Amino acid sequence: MADRNDLAESVDQPTRKFRISPLNFASAGFFILAGYIFLNGAKITGSPYEHWSGTISLIFVLFGVVVSLLDIIFRNFFAETKKLWLIELSFITLVAIIFLLVK
Repeated sequence: MADRNDLAESVDQPTRKFRISPLNFASAGFFILAGYIFLNGAKITGSPYEHWSGTISLIFVLFGVVVSLLDIIFRNFFAETKKLWLIELSFITLVAIIFLLVK
């Protein structure tokens, strides 16, 4: 009888599967870039920024944290993986366009 109750409880619980999304890749990229800059230093146009490497890597860590939080927010709003990918790719495209317009 106890085995049946355990089976019933396990059937009622929703199964959580890991879903990969574009913002997962973006946050992983920011964290990898932050680590690379922290270890090797920041170099723009051939001249190294010796004193700014730690600050620049912390900025990329902050970007990674913000993108991870945005991914969690989007996952709460869009349950389907297909819609999630579409919305997140649209968001990344919009941010890239705004970045290029401001630049």
